[in-house]
Amino acid sequence: MTHSPVPAARIALVGDRSPHVVSHTRVPLLLDALADRDRLVLDAYWISSEDATSRGAVRGFDAVWVLPGSPYRSEAGVLAAIRTAREHGVPFLGTCGGFQHTLLEYARHVCGLTRVAHAENDPGADDLLIEPLACSLAGHEAAVTVEPGTLAQSVIGAERTVERYFCAYGPSRHLDTLRAGGLRFSGHDEDGQVRIAELPGHPFFLATLFQPELYGDGSRPHPVVRALARAAVAHASGAVPEAV
Repeated sequence: MTHSPVPAARIALVGDRSPHVVSHTRVPLLLDALADRDRLVLDAYWISSEDATSRGAVRGFDAVWVLPGSPYRSEAGVLAAIRTAREHGVPFLGTCGGFQHTLLEYARHVCGLTRVAHAENDPGADDLLIEPLACSLAGHEAAVTVEPGTLAQSVIGAERTVERYFCAYGPSRHLDTLRAGGLRFSGHDEDGQVRIAELPGHPFFLATLFQPELYGDGSRPHPVVRALARAAVAHASGAVPEAV
């Protein structure tokens, strides 16, 4: 009997799965490409935002990916999944809505900004951390400058990249407080607006406002997606990636 030297890496795909969200339809293609091209085999499970509210919903997984598709049916569920990955050293990726909620989770649970809100979920809130972008990025491509010496730079392999977006919301305030609280903003657009965030000291914790799952035709996964898969496999095997 032949035994695999590495346990199957289990990844939680958090979001409200829909055939109308292009990012969601790309996931099977990406998983196949990771297995075929990179020998990175992931056992993927979709967890709805509502199911993510259950205690331990993403515990036991080797990676958590919060995908686009906001507004999520349960903001609380998405925030709980992000918090679990952050606090328990589980490799994590948040894209588009996942990026926005990553900042929201960090602001509330690390920085003590308990009243901050997301305008898509609570447009009448007094303290909006995530607001409508001055110019919607839905369907656009734009350049991102990546800070040297960061996890993002080591993953992307360049200090400038052009990425695809499909979003209309982004961070607006309290960014200095998030920086002071330990979050690193490692990528910005040409106007200096934050587009990538990461958490130093965590094995792998990355969030992008752009959608790396939309890269190309899905047959060659974006470096960010490949890096998450590598981190998941390392987690499954008991290896601890070097934190940046």
